[in-house]
Amino acid sequence: MIQEFREFSLKGNLLDIAVGFVLGVAFAAVIGSLVADIITPLIAAIFGQPDFGSLAITINDSRILYGSFLNAVFTFLVVALALFFFVVKPYNAMRARAERDLEEAVEEPAEDIILLTEIRDALRRG
Repeated sequence: MIQEFREFSLKGNLLDIAVGFVLGVAFAAVIGSLVADIITPLIAAIFGQPDFGSLAITINDSRILYGSFLNAVFTFLVVALALFFFVVKPYNAMRARAERDLEEAVEEPAEDIILLTEIRDALRRG
């Protein structure tokens, strides 16, 4: 059982996942700082309130803190946009370029393949 666990833990995939997790946490800190230190003050300059956390309504002595929810939604949207523009778009462009290069390579067979095909066809004709 220890040997099996050692094999599992030393696989490359586990290391890739660990590195991805650490980078994801660091990326979340960068995006959190972007939202808290740059975007939120810009919103404050436009709308006059830097933090929506204090926004609340009271209904029958129950306080509903919808401002914290707005902050969380806003942070989520900024993280989603950052991931889309800095990870998803470049990855999709790279993958499309690789597929296009592969299609071009497949469409034009090499000269030796063309020659071998001609020899094969000539042998079939007799």
